[in-house]
Amino acid sequence: MILYPNVKINLGLKVLRKRQDGYHDLETLFVPYPGIADTLEIITGEDYSRTLAGLKERYNTLTQAISEDGKLMITLARQEGIDWDPLKDLTAKAYFLLSEDYSLPPMKIYLEKRSPVGAGLGGGSSDAAFALRMMATLAGLELSDETLAAYAARLGSDCAFFIYNTPMFGTGRGEILEPFPLNLKGYRIEVVIPQGIAVSTADAYRGIVPEEPQVPLSRILHQPVSTWKDCLENDFEKTVFAKYPALAEVKASLYEKGAVYAAMSGSGSACFGIFPE
Repeated sequence: MILYPNVKINLGLKVLRKRQDGYHDLETLFVPYPGIADTLEIITGEDYSRTLAGLKERYNTLTQAISEDGKLMITLARQEGIDWDPLKDLTAKAYFLLSEDYSLPPMKIYLEKRSPVGAGLGGGSSDAAFALRMMATLAGLELSDETLAAYAARLGSDCAFFIYNTPMFGTGRGEILEPFPLNLKGYRIEVVIPQGIAVSTADAYRGIVPEEPQVPLSRILHQPVSTWKDCLENDFEKTVFAKYPALAEVKASLYEKGAVYAAMSGSGSACFGIFPE
């Protein structure tokens, strides 16, 4: 089974308060962005991989690992190389999480990472959510979206969104989701990924002062797109732009190109603009 996990952008991101569990309550609108996607193949047993030969042709080195019980093999490929333990990749964690409650067959994961790391686009979360659905299907588990989303939320705050992969208003840590009637007809989205800048979520939160917005985010999002420039904010821009002034310049350049709205996505570093078609 082969799927192509896409990334997301955030329209508005408000940090409301710090919680007793160490997380923050926030509000944001998650929007899928199909323009950037990874390739994820998962097979069972001795099934033949349809992507492995291509990965060997395109990459000098593939990073592989096998779980201690031998039930999971994972192969990762990325142009910049893999600097994390494959068995701690969120796709592997998805397998281990499901296997706590269900009897899963041995599986092999092949993941080609094209989505950037540390860009606020949720590439790893998307991989995990897609992997959960694929693994459940391959194991013959009839799990509802709500059940899959509950598992996804245990892997990451924005993982649950990718189970639905449609505009969703997120609250709590981002895992409490409600469908949102976003209308961007007549507009297109352009994402810019600055080279050489990766922002850690911990750094992004450093210096954030949580506060309740005067105007609810959902009310702003119901206004015409042409009004968003002056009122739709991502709270992380204050701290991230202070450390990486080049990102503020990227946002400004999107307005110079004709965007009616531009912002940083999530905790950065990717920025996006919304342009009239």
